[in-house]
Amino acid sequence: MRIRALRIFIPRAIKRWLPQSLFARTLLIIVLPVAIMQGVVTWIFFDQHWQTVTSGLTDSLAGDVAWIAETHEANPGEANLKRLAERAERNLSLSVKLEPGTVLPERRPDALFAPEDRALDAALARRLDVPYWFDNRRYNSWIGIRVQASDGVLKIFAPRERAFATSAPIFILWMGVATLLLTSIAILFIRNQVRAIERLAAAADAFGRGVEGPEPFKPYGAREVRQAAQAFLAMKARIQRHIEQRTVLLASVSHDLRTPLTRLKLEMALAEPSATTEAIKRDLSEMEHMIDEYLEFARGEGGEAVVDADLLALLTQVRDGAARTGADVELDVAHGLTALVRPNALKRAAENLVGNAAVHGKRVRLSAARTPAGNLEVVVEDDGPGIPEDRHEEAFKPFSRLDESRNQNRKGVGLGLAIARDVARSHGGEVFLARSDLGGLKATIRLPG
Repeated sequence: MRIRALRIFIPRAIKRWLPQSLFARTLLIIVLPVAIMQGVVTWIFFDQHWQTVTSGLTDSLAGDVAWIAETHEANPGEANLKRLAERAERNLSLSVKLEPGTVLPERRPDALFAPEDRALDAALARRLDVPYWFDNRRYNSWIGIRVQASDGVLKIFAPRERAFATSAPIFILWMGVATLLLTSIAILFIRNQVRAIERLAAAADAFGRGVEGPEPFKPYGAREVRQAAQAFLAMKARIQRHIEQRTVLLASVSHDLRTPLTRLKLEMALAEPSATTEAIKRDLSEMEHMIDEYLEFARGEGGEAVVDADLLALLTQVRDGAARTGADVELDVAHGLTALVRPNALKRAAENLVGNAAVHGKRVRLSAARTPAGNLEVVVEDDGPGIPEDRHEEAFKPFSRLDESRNQNRKGVGLGLAIARDVARSHGGEVFLARSDLGGLKATIRLPG
């Protein structure tokens, strides 16, 4: 059981640290293997080549130092030391000097335990039978080696290239340059491919919100991306044809239904007043209202364009329209608040929400504002009975009538919230229900900025 839980936990833990964007993930797929390969090659180089070369160089230098020390001990005279120093300078590129009467330092530098120092220390330990001391850090291009002699300390200075492979920094530099170059090329190619997908996503989002860009979308990029773009364009054309056909159908239905209704209303107006004619007039009015709601729900977007609308003016019209039906609506909208919307569609959604609130509550508040995230929120609140939280989703279903919180005998066919949600989603937004501070229902239309 623990093993299974561990297997589930590890992938989730890794996923939390993985980048989310396609560009970053693709770059990781390309760069990570290159980085691993570079690391492995570098490790092999230092573990085998560098150590082998350095071991040979330090062993050779230690042999020369041992020869100098033994030659001096065999004949410690000043003349012999001079000849020894000249031969070491000429043939071995070593500088030799004697400090009479001195002893080796008590401590070695702290950097003694670096890889270079360990290699040199091991070589000197194999070659010398006398105490020694060396400094690999004090001099930039030289190594200072001191060997204890009978008459003092021999100070020997050797070039760094005599002891260590100097190609390591150059190798690392070339590896870094190659990695940087490959990464730059990968970024250019990946960026070009990801841009095609981003443009396709932007075109799909714009079409969903009914916004047309300044330039028509054209497929480009990799073959698979072009296929997806062409499929999107074909789908877009089919949807547009469907919308056009629905618009024509609704216009015909509207004309065909309203014509007999108008004739009936005219006949009732000319008929003798009676209780029967008044009942028929009420039925005709209710039928006309129901047909209006059905057509309004079916009409949806139509062909309305997206414009930068003044929210204060738009929602003022909604408040004034509700006032003509006897509703008292509080309006709270800041001056200068604008948004890219379909004005008539948003107005229709707000009117439905305000109409519902006015029917089921005495106090109605209509407000609009920008959220800190940049979204637009249009909020309608009332002090009515509200809707239970567990039935919020049910309230959005077309023709839904919630008996416990809404009176079925009141005018309406249960399309107000469905129309509002349809409008909000066509703008790329959503409608949310919650408990209002007024005590009733709070309906929020949230649209992206």
